[in-house]
Formats: sequence, C-alpha cells, structure tokens
Amino acid sequence: MKTATMLTLAGTLALVACNQTASGPASPASGAMASASGTGCQGEITRYRAVMSNDLAMGHVNQSVYNRVDREIGQAEAACAAGRDAEAIRMVNATKARHGYL
Repeated sequence: MKTATMLTLAGTLALVACNQTASGPASPASGAMASASGTGCQGEITRYRAVMSNDLAMGHVNQSVYNRVDREIGQAEAACAAGRDAEAIRMVNATKARHGYL
C-alpha cells in the first residue's frame, strides 16, 4: 500500500512541477534567455539555442534531436546572416513547431 501511495505522490508532484507558473524561481534557461536578448532573427536564434542547450543539459531532449535542431537552426542562422530576417525567423518558428516548442 505504501508503494502505491508513494508512486501516486511522485506522479502528482511531477505534474505539479510541469504546471508551475512564471512566478516561480527562474530556471537556467530563463537566465540564458535573459542574457540572449538580441533583436531580430539573431535574437530569436540565440534564445532558441539557449533553450535547446538547457533542454539537452537537463535531459529533456536527446543528443540526436539536439543535433537535428542545431542543423536546422544553422540554416536559419545563414539566412539571418545574409539579411533574410523574415525567412530566418520563419525557419526558427518551423523548427520550434516541428519539435514542440511553440
């Protein structure tokens, strides 16, 4: 009986942790995103890279997903560097949507 209760409690705590609001303590990603406050497409790319790096470090994504996202963001970064800001932002948003970050 105690094991079932403990498992139920652990599951409940996990769900509560997923539903925390922004009023809680800042996460490492929040700090990285605050320091990556660039503008335009470069800012979008920098902030998304910070989120992905944090998610990799925390074990929320595996290395193969991270590598795939990194390649896609690299393409967006090239578009951004070429002055195609709107295209680069669309590419970042498409990558976010594909991987559940929108």
